[in-house]
Amino acid sequence: MKIIASIIGSLAIYLALVAYLGWNVYIWIDSWAQWIYPTLFGVVWLLIAFSFFIGRLGHRFLVFTIIGAYWFAFLEYALLLFPVANLVSLFWKRTQEALILGNAVAVIFLLIFIAGTFLAYSPVVRNLEITFDRPAAEPLHLVIGSDFHLGILSGRRHLKRFVTHANKLNPDVVLLAGDLVDDDPVWYARYGMKEEMEKLEAKLGVYGVLGNHEYYGKKIPLLVKLMESSGVNILRDETILVGNRFYLTGREDRTNGKRHALQLLQPKDKLPWIIMDHTPSDLKTPVQLGADLHISGHTHKGQMWPNRFITRKVFELDYGHRLAGKTHLLVSSGFGFWGPAIRIGSRSELWSIKMKFEPTS
Repeated sequence: MKIIASIIGSLAIYLALVAYLGWNVYIWIDSWAQWIYPTLFGVVWLLIAFSFFIGRLGHRFLVFTIIGAYWFAFLEYALLLFPVANLVSLFWKRTQEALILGNAVAVIFLLIFIAGTFLAYSPVVRNLEITFDRPAAEPLHLVIGSDFHLGILSGRRHLKRFVTHANKLNPDVVLLAGDLVDDDPVWYARYGMKEEMEKLEAKLGVYGVLGNHEYYGKKIPLLVKLMESSGVNILRDETILVGNRFYLTGREDRTNGKRHALQLLQPKDKLPWIIMDHTPSDLKTPVQLGADLHISGHTHKGQMWPNRFITRKVFELDYGHRLAGKTHLLVSSGFGFWGPAIRIGSRSELWSIKMKFEPTS
């Protein structure tokens, strides 16, 4: 009964917010299009508000999936902008306040969507050089990407941007730190992304791990098969020796409650040790075990401001590079995006990391 009550309560709150936003939008539209029918507007508005859930019903509802993705961006910024506009209207004496304020808010939305789309689809390369206190050895060059969410909005063209950037860097290894697809890998195969991923080049190979969205899609065997046929070696709670130069551990995502403890994956000898774990939920254990580099994604750096205020509270490190003890920690904001192809306060990225090994005197 508690679960049912919780669902009903959440639905009631959501419907109240949808009604509040819809009322504001209707008042604005009615100020310049008096022919609009309230009932028709209400039906369309509810379809938009529930489009994400309708899109989950199957691939036939693809258009609702896209509308639902952008609805999330609208919802977030509408809840920030509409109350401000309502407060301003209380002190506005002009008779056309609905039209003027509505137009002002619409322009702000347009700017947010234009800037957010640019930041989502125009990735940058973050460069990092790290020197490790180890016996002298050949330097190692990594390219790291995470959170591609390959599917409908993050598709072949966006993946091609990653492949182009990564190949220009001529890395020794490419590491893909989870959430490679957006739940369902069917779009990866159907839209030619497999052929694009095959073009990725690295001297010592391309390796990936699973993220939470691979588990949400519930098609992990298919995803692993597709990735391996694309040249991506998916590591699932295993540690391998790469090129006789370093150990690489790929962990199952924490969504898998039966994943192995990291201690069981620790290598026996003293070569450099790199760990990929999609979610940065436990950064203390790799430090205690003496890992050299720990790589995560998942947080998207909040993706859209002001969400980073939340990710900073939830995760010990929600973005960037930090040295803890002798372990270097890296959390990427991701190359793709979840939901709308919009980033505000973050940017799509890949990391180029050059590791040098020199003993200190």
